[in-house]
Amino acid sequence: MIAAQSTLRSIALEEPATIRVFERLHLDYCCGGNRALADACAKAGLDVETVVACLAEAAQAKAPAIKDYSQAPPAELIHHIVKSHHGYIRNELPRLLPMAQRVAAKHGPTHPEAVQIERQLKQLANELLLHLQKEEIVLFPYIETLERRRNGGAEAPEACFASVESPIRMMMHEHESAGALMEEMRAATSGFTPWNGACPTTVGLYDGLDAFERDLHRHVHLENNLLFPAAITLEQEVLAAQ
Repeated sequence: MIAAQSTLRSIALEEPATIRVFERLHLDYCCGGNRALADACAKAGLDVETVVACLAEAAQAKAPAIKDYSQAPPAELIHHIVKSHHGYIRNELPRLLPMAQRVAAKHGPTHPEAVQIERQLKQLANELLLHLQKEEIVLFPYIETLERRRNGGAEAPEACFASVESPIRMMMHEHESAGALMEEMRAATSGFTPWNGACPTTVGLYDGLDAFERDLHRHVHLENNLLFPAAITLEQEVLAAQ
């Protein structure tokens, strides 16, 4: 149970999901984590009861039910992917990268896997952010135009590739690369399990990476197994109708 006299450190260690609240409120749960929540809130000018409620909500929150998009039109699926999964990546990477840097700098000498996590997370971020751009600028608009064309509302789309299968193959290859990096990070940390006595930043980082991997799996499923096959079929229909 989260109480006003609980230390920030103990709350963060017992309920890693609360770290997002601490970071949003700029409460130091790591280096200054031995302070009581009430004292930290008083110093920051925050109402402790409100903060306790926010922390409890974060700790008890359940993942929302996953909507079935198997019958969704491509444009609807794209909108969901960009808003939910691309948005998640762009929000989480700026949060996780500084945490990985702090953990590697402080604990790398005794826990070399922390240095590996920092390096591979940087690589993953660089690859994924470029990947999102390619989808949003090139592939997704082409698919949306195909759908409008099939429905009689647009001219046939122009593209810099012979068939949509070409960029799809590239995107699927990049999905595999991202998945492999996550697998390597998971293996290096024994399933994103913090070592005994790990600091709250490490606990929060590993919890965040675990959630990031779960979201990536859902994201890739929607693209590889639903959107991309639908796009290939859609292109064939539009070409056959010309």
